[in-house]
Amino acid sequence: MSRRIALSVAAGVVVLGGAGAFALAYAGDQPPALAHSTARYTAPDGGRDGSFTFTTEATASSGVKSLKVLAWPASSSLTKKEPTAKEMAGAESATCKSAGKDTVRCTYTTKVTGAEAASSPRGSWHVAVLATAENGTTTLDTKTADFTVG
Repeated sequence: MSRRIALSVAAGVVVLGGAGAFALAYAGDQPPALAHSTARYTAPDGGRDGSFTFTTEATASSGVKSLKVLAWPASSSLTKKEPTAKEMAGAESATCKSAGKDTVRCTYTTKVTGAEAASSPRGSWHVAVLATAENGTTTLDTKTADFTVG
């Protein structure tokens, strides 16, 4: 093998090795990914409270630190200006449990009283989610799931 070919091969290995290291470093900084999100609303009935339950799976290579949830009516002023990450930081937290190597299954449940249901807007609602990974990256999805209040 000539010296020129040997230097070309060596340079190629260095370039590919550097690209691989960059790809691995970049992959570690990826924001959390959300999947299988569902929302369920059950109206109060008679003297019994209703409920709202949201579930999702969040995956982050560094681990999931927190998941905040906010349900908001589609007919509200938030339709023009959806919730921001800063606003979502004050939302309520879901409870997350391990569901695999880098994945957690998160659930948020709250009761809905008759008085709350009576004062809530009817129609379509959206669920906003802010997922934060252990490495500090975040994912904000303002319409992760939808449900209807009848």
